[in-house]
Amino acid sequence: MSSATQQPEDARLRRRATGEVKSAMRGLRNNLAMLNRQVGLRLDLRDVDLDCLDLINSHGPISPTALARTAGLHPATLTGILDRLERGGWIIRERAAGDRRSVVVRTLPDRLGDLYRLLAGMNTSLDEICADYTLDELHLISEFLRRTATAGLDSGRELH
Repeated sequence: MSSATQQPEDARLRRRATGEVKSAMRGLRNNLAMLNRQVGLRLDLRDVDLDCLDLINSHGPISPTALARTAGLHPATLTGILDRLERGGWIIRERAAGDRRSVVVRTLPDRLGDLYRLLAGMNTSLDEICADYTLDELHLISEFLRRTATAGLDSGRELH
């Protein structure tokens, strides 16, 4: 095959492979959303509650203002979410060190155990999947996922 005919074939194969990646990402998003719904039902948490709980756990202690900005939520909406999480024993609001007027929220580690138990099967499956890849491949996958997450965040910000 000549170089001239190889280029259109390469472009076609790239489009097909890119389409397969996008399709797989949609499937992943849908399946993880279903998993989160099942976990949320078991714990009496809404999807947005789980999202905020994860953000608090990852970035906390965090101010409600910073959390609202990170989650892309209106502060009044976030107040309701924080009220539910606090009533459920998932988080605590406390005065920020050094500024008694400021409040931060943090997760309560003992309560997170309930969440971790429900996600244990998924975590085990991920460990098994990752075991099939080399260290270099895992770094590549991790970079791809970080870049994809950033693209999603940027796209969401463009919609505001």
